[in-house]
Amino acid sequence: MPTRLRDSPAARVGLSIAVATGLYGVSFGALSVASGLSVWQTSALSLLLFSGGSQFAFIGVIAGGGSPVAAAGAAALLGIRNAVYGMQMNALIHPRGWRRFAAAQVTIDESLATSTGQADLLEQKRGFWVAGLGIFVLWNLFTLVGALAGDSLGDPKRWGLDGAAVAAFLGLLWPRLRSREAGAVAAVCALATVLVVPFVPPGLPILVAAVVAGLIGWFGYRRGPAGEGLEPDIDPYAAPDAPGTGGAS
Repeated sequence: MPTRLRDSPAARVGLSIAVATGLYGVSFGALSVASGLSVWQTSALSLLLFSGGSQFAFIGVIAGGGSPVAAAGAAALLGIRNAVYGMQMNALIHPRGWRRFAAAQVTIDESLATSTGQADLLEQKRGFWVAGLGIFVLWNLFTLVGALAGDSLGDPKRWGLDGAAVAAFLGLLWPRLRSREAGAVAAVCALATVLVVPFVPPGLPILVAAVVAGLIGWFGYRRGPAGEGLEPDIDPYAAPDAPGTGGAS
């Protein structure tokens, strides 16, 4: 196990994810200003909300002529998943003191995936903090850049930034599809998302996919264990010295 942070595989993964996702903040900043928000409102969204999907859902509703209340509702629906992530990360890394507040703020898709993709407990902590804090800093920095640049950037999609975060997260997800059942669930959810995109407001397709995955999981639970799938690499509730928890052996 690496003793220095710069030699940590989890830290390297977290840093690469932070760069890819942080750059995507340029796209959000430009689109947010284009939808009618000011530079300071755009920056406040990234600082306080800090949830890419929720932020894009918010400005999508605003750009479509929706009310701020409707925009906040759409953002909140997408943000529910972070509460679930928070419970898992709290059990996994056990933050104390001020770190509990910091961990709550930086618990997002990418920091969770980077952490749970590691087998060693120390590496899980390193991956979580490097990815979470790195994305927070870079996302807010590039949000401000995009907001200040505004229309001078043109269409943000020209730069390919709209696909950077998606590609990074898929890179984390792909190795975790370890069984045919997990691959089938992912395929069904992807199909459901594509099918509903033309018929529902921005931000809701991912919720549809979550509901589909939840229903599949519920029916699978009622049938009994179905083998290895997308479960975490370790049991966060196991004893510290139990095999697979990354504790001292």
